[in-house]
Amino acid sequence: MRVLLLSNTTTLSLSSLPPPRTPKSPIRSNFRRNSINWAEKALIGALGGALSFGLLVSSPSSSIAIEFSSSSSVQVQPFSQPPEFCSEDEGDETAELGSEPAVTSEGIVEEAWEIVNDSFLNTSRSRSFPETWQRKREDIRSSSIKTRSKAHDTIKRMLASLGDPYTRFLSPEEFSKMARYDMSGIGINLREVPDDNGDVKLKVLGLVLDGPAHSAGVRQGDEVLAVNGLDVKGKSAFEVSSMMQGPNETFVTIKVKHGNCGPIQSIEVQRQLVARTPVSYRLEQIENGTRSVGYTRIKEFNALARKDLVTAMKRLQDMGASYFILDLRDNRGGLVQAGIEIAKLFLNEGETVIYTDGKDPEYQQSIVADTAPLVTAPVIVLVNNSTASASEIVASALHDNCRGVLVGERTFGKGLIQSVFELRDGSGVVVTVGKYVTPKHKDINGNGIEPDYRNFPAWSDVTQHLSRCNMLQRG
Repeated sequence: MRVLLLSNTTTLSLSSLPPPRTPKSPIRSNFRRNSINWAEKALIGALGGALSFGLLVSSPSSSIAIEFSSSSSVQVQPFSQPPEFCSEDEGDETAELGSEPAVTSEGIVEEAWEIVNDSFLNTSRSRSFPETWQRKREDIRSSSIKTRSKAHDTIKRMLASLGDPYTRFLSPEEFSKMARYDMSGIGINLREVPDDNGDVKLKVLGLVLDGPAHSAGVRQGDEVLAVNGLDVKGKSAFEVSSMMQGPNETFVTIKVKHGNCGPIQSIEVQRQLVARTPVSYRLEQIENGTRSVGYTRIKEFNALARKDLVTAMKRLQDMGASYFILDLRDNRGGLVQAGIEIAKLFLNEGETVIYTDGKDPEYQQSIVADTAPLVTAPVIVLVNNSTASASEIVASALHDNCRGVLVGERTFGKGLIQSVFELRDGSGVVVTVGKYVTPKHKDINGNGIEPDYRNFPAWSDVTQHLSRCNMLQRG
């Protein structure tokens, strides 16, 4: 079956953002009145710690889809505490399950209002948002909202008044679909959970009922220790999910610790995701065959994109490529974290990939490259007006760090960050919480990125352009 995801830049959500609070179940977070931290409630972070919804998903108009080869229905495995769990760690939460107050329709609307009030980044030119949003609360409190249907309609109207096409309401059915997103290929979602020592553990957030991992013996709450014999300590949920990816019907071995107390078990799981590479490449000859150019195209940023691009670039280098073309035309985004990781492949350690800015300090981040570049040869990045979101992050990172020139058309201009929050009745809201700013501090959203050349330049011009750029950069 097909599981559809959020259709904008999902989000952010970057691995540097804090994880949500420990859930009572794979989907529903444990909400406490008077102690709500909206940044922690964001679902973004739930899958990946790497992408804030574990994802940020980032396409401006089209949905990202993952295909399962299994025809069985997809459900979230209910939490069932294995006997190995430490009872002292779980007792308080069990008691809380039965004591949670009843959810009222007025309370659902009030909750949605508070999320927007605390987290929404107003990107319009209007400065009246604080006053008009406070009046919305007064209107809510003076209205009679007795049914869940009326509550949902009220939230829809309330969000529509913001004038932001990406901030919207999700029905319980829509939210459930999104929360079951699987980027591992074996039917599990991972998230990063800090322990008392400041270390980060990778825990199973949710399971696809009767999916590959669940059938093999993986359980809700398990800690992932290794994938195919490689220790995952220090890796993000996004990286480990990518390690689990592979061709359909092949096997991956994951080592897990069941519950909080063990035991530790190595489990072989057969993949059932039809994983399709978004990367294509070829070698082209120029200058009468005296030079070779490595051409690569990325159709979208999914969990396979970085791994497959690394393979393509290494093969092209081995074949003698001395220049590279990175084709991002018509690439409308995908997983934002995948775009960030790909941009790092071209940058020197310490160079800025992207800045994020938001109302909440948690969304004010500086993302930098942390390793040496995979390639140092000149790069032409092909862009057009359908190059959007995660693609614009890659394009601006290479451009602003003098690693590549942009050729083609002005890009789309989708630079907003959304987080997904669950409401207490199982519905949710997608809220714009931040925006992307290029390494040279230019706002992507609504502006796009102007190319350096409209037509394909000579490689000698590219080399001179990048040389001048680097000289100016150094001052």
